[in-house]
Amino acid sequence: MSLPEKLVADTIERILAKHPELTEAESPYPALSSPMSPDPVGSVKIWRSEGPVKKMVYVGLVVPMIHLDSHMVFAFTGEESAVPHFTVDSVSAGEYYAYHLDLIPRADLATHVPYMDEVYGSLTETYDAGVAREGVSRPELSPRQYAVMSPWMLVARASEDAFKAIWESTFTYLDQWSDLAAKGLTDEVLASLADTDLAGRDAAVRANIFSPDLDPVWHRIARMLGADVTERIRAELVTNG
Repeated sequence: MSLPEKLVADTIERILAKHPELTEAESPYPALSSPMSPDPVGSVKIWRSEGPVKKMVYVGLVVPMIHLDSHMVFAFTGEESAVPHFTVDSVSAGEYYAYHLDLIPRADLATHVPYMDEVYGSLTETYDAGVAREGVSRPELSPRQYAVMSPWMLVARASEDAFKAIWESTFTYLDQWSDLAAKGLTDEVLASLADTDLAGRDAAVRANIFSPDLDPVWHRIARMLGADVTERIRAELVTNG
């Protein structure tokens, strides 16, 4: 198992241990095919529950001839929940590794400081250590992509040693998110979010995060898998349905 695959596999294992109510559902694409390879190039896995974590989606793509080894997981809370979504993805692309780790906010942080502090405050030390880690460099992301995520997002290109260090950061973020999902936010913070249409905002944010207009990776995936398959994968990520 490659390092990028292992990071995401270990993360999924930890999520399932903390949220055993998640049950694997039938996947529309247990094997993904591409004209680039005679063999399957990846898979999509989906878990669902009636608990606080409503849906988890894994997408893996491994295409040796273009040196791509990419794995990601998104774990989504309910549409009406104020608890962030969790994500980590990891990539090996020939000469470098890359990762992206975040809790995706459910409210505007600039106008909801108590929410920001409760969700992200304990992650600041881990974030600071992550951005200062030797062997990491800024990835090729646009300001628009940064704008739809959180300021605590850890995203970087990394050397092998720096990539191996991301396990601890991932589990710190995951445990904070899992505790929030299990316990919920305090009454005071929830009251401060009364001005936010949680479900409406979430639908708009997810549409943007997975938009080919904001993230050009979807155009590259479409060239590998075809437009129809790519759209079905995006649809699994845009909603909990």
